[in-house]
Amino acid sequence: MLDNPRSPRVRGVAKLAKREGRVSSGQFLLEGPQAVAEALAFRPELVVELFATPTALDRYTDIAHNAEEAGIEVEFVSEHVLDAMADTVTPQGIIAVCRQFPTSLKDILAAEPKLIAILEEVRDPGNAGTIIRAADAAGADAVILTGRSVDLYNPKVVRASTGSIFHLPVAVGVELEAVLQKVHAAGLTVLAADIKGDNLLSARVEGLLAQPTAWLFGNEARGLSDEHFALANRAIKVPIYGHAESMNLATAASVCLYESAFAQRTLIE
Repeated sequence: MLDNPRSPRVRGVAKLAKREGRVSSGQFLLEGPQAVAEALAFRPELVVELFATPTALDRYTDIAHNAEEAGIEVEFVSEHVLDAMADTVTPQGIIAVCRQFPTSLKDILAAEPKLIAILEEVRDPGNAGTIIRAADAAGADAVILTGRSVDLYNPKVVRASTGSIFHLPVAVGVELEAVLQKVHAAGLTVLAADIKGDNLLSARVEGLLAQPTAWLFGNEARGLSDEHFALANRAIKVPIYGHAESMNLATAASVCLYESAFAQRTLIE
């Protein structure tokens, strides 16, 4: 059992909470039983190391079973070691180290997607992870994070996605202009989610949302620049019927993605 929180191995895992550690190693930190279970179920080949307290492994027997099935050894650690490794204040007893696995934009578009989400300068990791989770839930084909957005492998992004990063392709580090040029060429309509846009209900009535669509979501505070705004086919806003001053980006993105999912499935079914 690992029981020295200051050991080089423990410190190496802890470094993955910082971007420099992730860049230099090509790995990232995965915390909590839900996220680890999703990795083992969908992408076990990505799991490099798996650590757990004896108590946690007794509680999550499915993780122990799936790790054994995948040929992954679980290393026991003390509570103090787990605390030193984790990015969270109250870790849940299980941590994995995984290899990074971004998908290329070329591969995403080669699969002829019908619904994708593009994040431009989305800086809040909770928003980014939640949008990835919402895209997964809505049956989107992919998510694209431009180079100006938060790091996909930031521990808070990974936690907010609750394992959805293992379910659908995610491209990172690309420039928005290049992305939109290729998305347009692939036959997708680019809809910018923006307060200056047309009402979402109008887009629904027009049948616009049933088309292959790339939703473009901008910065939480500033939205999209005028230059990037002009690159979209249309701008669409989620109407606010109550007295709320605004809507959280991830919430608005969830509404937009599900509206497209509903429209596309109505057309198909």
